Amino acid sequence: MPDKPNVETLIRVYVKMRDAIEKQEDAHKAALAPLEEQFAVVSNALLAHCAEHNVDSIKSPAGTLTRRVSTRYWPADWDAMRNFIMEHGALELLEQRLHAGNMKDFLETNPNLYPPGLQVESRYKVQVRRATGKQE
Repeated sequence: MPDKPNVETLIRVYVKMRDAIEKQEDAHKAALAPLEEQFAVVSNALLAHCAEHNVDSIKSPAGTLTRRVSTRYWPADWDAMRNFIMEHGALELLEQRLHAGNMKDFLETNPNLYPPGLQVESRYKVQVRRATGKQE
């Protein structure tokens, strides 16, 4: 039966693997950058064609192009937005997601209050910081 690796060995392997993953991700981003730039040029040319001809879709033997509007919204002042939402009872303007840190703080501060139906999942995770001054 083989011996279990000791913690120092596991940490060393963890750091090396994390570094290798980061290196691969960086290389992948670098390799994709020129393709993404070319993709943006082609996308902009198609958008310009649609605008020039005032069309929102084009069917061709190569495929069907559809131009659509994508809109994002965000407040410049979160306090004002929060007040607006509460004043108009417009909770549907918010996404259905809880702020994990704020919920944790709320539950710790209010141990007798527990939102109905609240589901919680906690799991251990490891994090390793590289030893100072050491590069392998």
